[in-house]
Amino acid sequence: MPPETAALATVVALALLFAYTNGFHDAANSIATSITTRALAPRVAVAMAAVMNLVGAFLGEGVARTIGANLIAPLPGTHGLLVLFAALVGAIVWNVFTWFRGIPASASQALVGGMVGAALVSASTVDWGGVVHSFVLPMALSPLAGGLLGYLLMLAIMWAFRNAAPRRLGREFRLAQSVSAAAMALGNGLQDAQKTMGVVVLALVTTGYQSSYDVPGWVVVAAAVAMSLGTATGGWRIMRTLGRRVIHLDPARGFAAEATVSVITYATSFVWQVPISSTHTVTAAIVGVGATRRLSAVRWGVAGDIVLIWLLTVPGSAAVAAGVYLLCATAYPPALALLGP
Repeated sequence: MPPETAALATVVALALLFAYTNGFHDAANSIATSITTRALAPRVAVAMAAVMNLVGAFLGEGVARTIGANLIAPLPGTHGLLVLFAALVGAIVWNVFTWFRGIPASASQALVGGMVGAALVSASTVDWGGVVHSFVLPMALSPLAGGLLGYLLMLAIMWAFRNAAPRRLGREFRLAQSVSAAAMALGNGLQDAQKTMGVVVLALVTTGYQSSYDVPGWVVVAAAVAMSLGTATGGWRIMRTLGRRVIHLDPARGFAAEATVSVITYATSFVWQVPISSTHTVTAAIVGVGATRRLSAVRWGVAGDIVLIWLLTVPGSAAVAAGVYLLCATAYPPALALLGP
């Protein structure tokens, strides 16, 4: 096998490993609220999320093109693969670290942070305009939208059902959560699987195996299966943080949070075709719906710790990726020579 082909296969395998870690890291996004409110049994919720993640991955590729074409431009050949290798290692390390700590960090931020960090210490180009418009703005605005829309939707539900019997209302919204949780899991697969697809396509373009940023069918299937398998493992550590530590949710608030995230995910995937963090958005939505009870009902200390990790994710994963790139480039003379004087 030619060295460049072997390097490409390594990057593709690492991208699928990232998709797997993304799946078990972000499983909590899809099912934490429905498990906490007892709308779904844990095993049923995990199975549903895995299946819907798998289906969602086949519904679009606009976000994949954005990830592949609008953020960085690695030099062609093996050097570009080295950049992507380092970026994926940085993202995977951050995913595993935050999962181990039970912190709902953003796998999407970790991936883009790794790509930018590796590109900055190499001879690659960072498209800062693309980074700002295709990454920074969506990542900043989606949690704000999640918190605000979640708050407003919950106010509307409280007003519409103000005269309903609490016990009956709880039963009805537990049933409704079965639908909203499935919709959110579908959107999670739609968004997050495409990020892996985008990296694989960028690797294929970098090595000249294809000239466009269209996503081949085998890439869609591989990314979908890898992420779905990751989701099937659960992600229980992060689930406890989202479902219980931020605020105690009831079925109505669980439904409002899930519906809010679903709307935002579909709009950003189909209309604007930009990546967002489902982790950020669902956490903000949970805070928003919880604030309708009373502001003190939200455990702001836990929320503050989550925000701190959000702020550290991009520089943290970028630093890991930059270190991995420099270490590999030092051990690989052809790539080191491309760095220039």
